[in-house]
Amino acid sequence: MSLTVRPLFEAEVLAKRIHELAREIALADHKDLLVIAVLRGSFVFAADLIRAMHDAELAPQIEFLQLSSYKTGTTSTGSVDVVRDIDSDVTGRDVILVDDILESGRTLAYAKNLLIQRGAREVMTCVLLDKPGKRTVDINADYVGFECPDYFVVGYGMDVAHSYRQLPFVGVVEEDGVTITGGP
Repeated sequence: MSLTVRPLFEAEVLAKRIHELAREIALADHKDLLVIAVLRGSFVFAADLIRAMHDAELAPQIEFLQLSSYKTGTTSTGSVDVVRDIDSDVTGRDVILVDDILESGRTLAYAKNLLIQRGAREVMTCVLLDKPGKRTVDINADYVGFECPDYFVVGYGMDVAHSYRQLPFVGVVEEDGVTITGGP
């Protein structure tokens, strides 16, 4: 078995779209903005988005939330647990949840509902990749980088077996020359 990664969204394309997303977010005129990056896969996207938000004259606070629906296995259990919570109070604040990819929607819906229950004024979502055909819950992202085909993607913070997060692009995983579908 030989795994290779073929670029799907090159670094330059990602950078351009992220700056566009930051400008879209700036136009919404959010109040007391808190950006919460959902770890781990979103860390590269969130860092670039925050810098692009600075260029768009925004100065949000940033927090990190680590959620898990996998436990020790490789398939989702269907329930979501908070592994690392945020420190900030969200009461009355506008929040943007940043995630790498929206597939089933369970994790993002859980995080959004949690923050609403904690008193956030508004909770918006921003994802780098959206796979709308994979949804199992009723949620759509407010800000979307790219619609993604049903490929297994890595790079730009996303991994397979803890590898490929460092790639500066989003790539498609291929096994023996065949594109792998599904997965992140």
